[in-house]
Amino acid sequence: MLWLRKRLFLFASFTTLVVAAIAEAQAVLPLESGPATVPSWAQEAVWYQVFLERFRNGDFSNDPQLADLKGAWPHLRPAGWQPTPWGQDWYRLEAWAQARQDFYQTVYMRRYGGDLQGLIDRLDYLQDLGVTAIYLNPINDAPSLHKYDARNYRHIDRNFGPDPARDAELMAAEDPADPETWRWTTADRLFLKLLELAHQRGMRVIIDYSWNHTGTTFWAFQDVRKRQANSPFRDWYRINAFDDPDTTEDEFTYRGWHGVADLPELNRAVNQAGEEDLHPAVKRHVFAVTRRWLDPNGDGNCEDGVDGFRLDVAAEIPSAFWRDYRRFVKEINPEAFLVGEIWWEKWPVSLADPAPWLQGDMFDSVMDYRWYAAARGLFANAIPRETPTSFRNQLLQQSQGLSGDTQRGLMRLLSGHDSPRCMTSIENPGLYKYRTGLRGDSNYRIQRPGSAVRRTMKTMLLCQFTSVAAPQIYYGDEVGMWGADDPDNRKPMVWADIEYEDEASHPLGDQRTSDRIQPDLDLHAHVRQLAKMRKRHADLLVYGDFEVADANDEARWFVIRRWTDDKNLYVIFNLKPETRPYHLRNVDAAIDLLTEKKLTGHSKAKNLSIRVPGNSGIVVRVTEP
Repeated sequence: MLWLRKRLFLFASFTTLVVAAIAEAQAVLPLESGPATVPSWAQEAVWYQVFLERFRNGDFSNDPQLADLKGAWPHLRPAGWQPTPWGQDWYRLEAWAQARQDFYQTVYMRRYGGDLQGLIDRLDYLQDLGVTAIYLNPINDAPSLHKYDARNYRHIDRNFGPDPARDAELMAAEDPADPETWRWTTADRLFLKLLELAHQRGMRVIIDYSWNHTGTTFWAFQDVRKRQANSPFRDWYRINAFDDPDTTEDEFTYRGWHGVADLPELNRAVNQAGEEDLHPAVKRHVFAVTRRWLDPNGDGNCEDGVDGFRLDVAAEIPSAFWRDYRRFVKEINPEAFLVGEIWWEKWPVSLADPAPWLQGDMFDSVMDYRWYAAARGLFANAIPRETPTSFRNQLLQQSQGLSGDTQRGLMRLLSGHDSPRCMTSIENPGLYKYRTGLRGDSNYRIQRPGSAVRRTMKTMLLCQFTSVAAPQIYYGDEVGMWGADDPDNRKPMVWADIEYEDEASHPLGDQRTSDRIQPDLDLHAHVRQLAKMRKRHADLLVYGDFEVADANDEARWFVIRRWTDDKNLYVIFNLKPETRPYHLRNVDAAIDLLTEKKLTGHSKAKNLSIRVPGNSGIVVRVTEP
């Protein structure tokens, strides 16, 4: 880690110098090529994040049973438990949950039955939306709803496929430590079918793994729990003490991720170069699972495999491992895409600079949390607040140390499974990712946001789709889903063909107004338009140069310019509530790219006056005289 600390220091020092001069700098993002080569498909992607258990139930015969939850928090087995109906009021307690009267505990026992068949059934929906790449939260076999507590890495979760009982038998017949014995379960095969169908539609698919920790039901941990120091896997985990068989006490203790006992951390070791790495036995297993999904039939042609990986809590895993992992992955499939979760430098006040991980030797991309926090500060007037000039400076600062390929490949999100939904985050403009729910703030607003919030979200989407990065949609954001931080950001997807109860209950038993649950078709159409515009004008919106052409704090204008040698477009954001004209100089004609209609604003001496609605934006392609 000394190597990484030195790299972090150098980048921090360089960034400080850049920020000091930024007010006088030209507001053009540096998009030169560099050491990191990101696959072109990832630079051009429109991402869609799927939390599979909550996306769509396409096969009711594989719905989880209570026994499938064994090992998942909160480790309860209530009488009468059964999957929750898809359209049930989110905060209403099920009959089996009534005895505890604790929504924030029993909600984690809910299962809705989302599965692979449900995603397959909605591939056409995603294609019509304009999605070109799918990011799946973990789908490895695991007892929880989120699957970061792996029961095993090598197979798809049994309840995501068509025959959970048969899959459990197949898994039990294998030697999990020997890849030669691994077979293909029915869930595995259905996942391979999903990949085939997605690829036929021109969509890429990446899957999420945490190589930092497993669950307590993971086969190696179970063996250590049973055999203690005699287990052949005793070195796989960060064990503090083994149980002493000569005492009545259980002295077995180990390190859990952030102290969470349900997530035992995998062990580290010093490699031959003297660097901290994952333990070699763990590393071999991880590499075997990685190869399995990159090239399922082992023929050297990766068209039948996944297109990459999103890698959880990446900053907590030794960088030596990531450098080896990248080499291993790229040797199998040079077009595979590696995305690291690099989030906090110090929660909740400073986000980490991902540049040290993005120099061509570890990751291709990261989840772009920094952009979202800054954009929220500008467009939603959220804390920390941004002005047009400070947002411009943030964009320039965030680009430092990143090649053009890397900037274009950043996964630029507005929401995710670990933060409030975008509309709810706009509705509650406090500090990003701090007290983002009723348990931390009794005044936190959980109701359906109003029209002003939806307008702000549409404006942020416009900025997201026209900036230098690959936009990512969290499932349901495109139809107006709302919700506080976990668990409320993981509600079941809102579909037009499902009848939903009004959301009328309150998790703390308080009074509230009821909210109707239905897809926001206007917002859906907006996202669809943006995705199609980005694809149609990829020469400008993906590969074009980028500058902040105007950042006026007093007049509250923020204007982006994207251009090539022979084309120009402007994205004009009016940050005041009233409709106002914006004047473009030396312009002969302009077209609104969302509507493809010619703008007929007042023109005088080749200066075009364009009316921009309040708290909104417009994209115009211009021709010069």
